[in-house]
Amino acid sequence: MTIRPIIIHPDPRLKKLAMPISEVTPAIERLAEDMLETMYDAPGIGLAAPQIGVMSRLFVMDCVKEEGAAAAPMVLLNPCITWASEALSTYEEGCLSIPEQYGEVERPAEIDMQWLGLDGKTHAQRFDGLWATCAQHELDHLNGKLFIDYLKPMRRQLITRKMQKFKREQARS
Repeated sequence: MTIRPIIIHPDPRLKKLAMPISEVTPAIERLAEDMLETMYDAPGIGLAAPQIGVMSRLFVMDCVKEEGAAAAPMVLLNPCITWASEALSTYEEGCLSIPEQYGEVERPAEIDMQWLGLDGKTHAQRFDGLWATCAQHELDHLNGKLFIDYLKPMRRQLITRKMQKFKREQARS
């Protein structure tokens, strides 16, 4: 397994639509392993393939945060939402591609999601709470959307300027 570099906003790859995965291959399995390793190392609770420069419809997540609780890593290929609740929830979201920046985003409180698993089978599950927020956030990445796109324009511009400065400072060091 390899920890991969995470792309930092602004980067045009983060605004592109990711392509569907036609079949589970050893390369896709390795990619999923690398993404989980990268996500845990960051540390984060979700990571989409475009965030490491791979334009495929794949994301990983693990929203278990309790100390001592067993990890519950998930790998979702070609995920789609099949149902969303009318009830909404607001969560202060962050993103590994937008480090140390947060914003409140309102999303459906519950969703049903369907995806292809690494076992080659179709899976479906209802997510709520942090799992629902994370799944929707990561699916947005596959559609070229970032959590800051939900924020007011001034706040979005401020965060983008901070990220541009952050990237300049990284390049110098």
